[in-house]
This record gives sequence, C-alpha cells and structure tokens, in this order.
Amino acid sequence: MDTNRRALLKSAGAFGILIAAGVISAEAVLAAEVQSGFDAKNLADALKVLGGTAADSKDITITTPDIAENGAVVPVSVSTSLAGASEIYLFVEKNPNPMAAVFMIPADTEPMVQTRLKMGQSTNVLVVVKAGGKLYSATKETKVTLGGCGG
Repeated sequence: MDTNRRALLKSAGAFGILIAAGVISAEAVLAAEVQSGFDAKNLADALKVLGGTAADSKDITITTPDIAENGAVVPVSVSTSLAGASEIYLFVEKNPNPMAAVFMIPADTEPMVQTRLKMGQSTNVLVVVKAGGKLYSATKETKVTLGGCGG
C-alpha cells in the first residue's frame, strides 16, 4: 500500500511540472471542447464543437453494414485520401448523444480508423474530417433491425 502512495505522489508531481511548464495546456483545452460535443443532445449542437461547416467530400470512405443485426455493436471504418487529415469525428444522427468518437491522427500516418458504434435505431452515420485546417464530411445510412433477425 505504501508503494502505491509513492507512485501516486511521483505521478502527481510530474503532472504538476508539465502543467506549470505549459506543456499540456493545448491538449487540456481541446479535451474540454471535445467533451462539450459528447455532452450535446442533438446533432446541430454536437457539430458546433467543430467550429465551422463541413463541405461534402467524395474523398472520405465510410464502411458500415447496410443492415446491422445488433445495434449495440455496429462495426464502422473510415478512411480518407484528403491530404493533411488530422482529426476524424464520428456522429450517429439519431442517438441521444450524437457525437460517438473522435480520433486525432498523428502526422505522417494513414488516416484510417475502425471502431464499433452503438445505434438505437436506423440512422445516418456522419463523418467529419479535419484536413489542412478545413472540414469535410460524408454520410452513410445504416439500418438497424429490431430483435437482430436480419430482416
């Protein structure tokens, strides 16, 4: 138990030094902005977090099943050929909290993500990609069957 306390104190001390040096302030601000998007109760409010309007793009590929038999675990993958993609946002239009996921894409990596989303009903999956300081979007409809019967 004494070892855990020492580790906690060391971690807290290191964290305090980073805050004082200003190393993590930008990330903290971004985290607070993104959190307000996750708390939004409708799509319009969730999209306000992005700070602009996204233009439709054919350079974003969304892969979801046309009919999902289990709305609790709908597989979704997103990729884009947009140069300089730095952020990928996933929204599920009819969910109680539409913002479903945010991915920060490190420089010089392939902008492709995969996850599983929860969908309460048939709805659109909206993807917004920030690339080169601009916003681009694509949408794909996914139908969710009741009872998981596939029909």
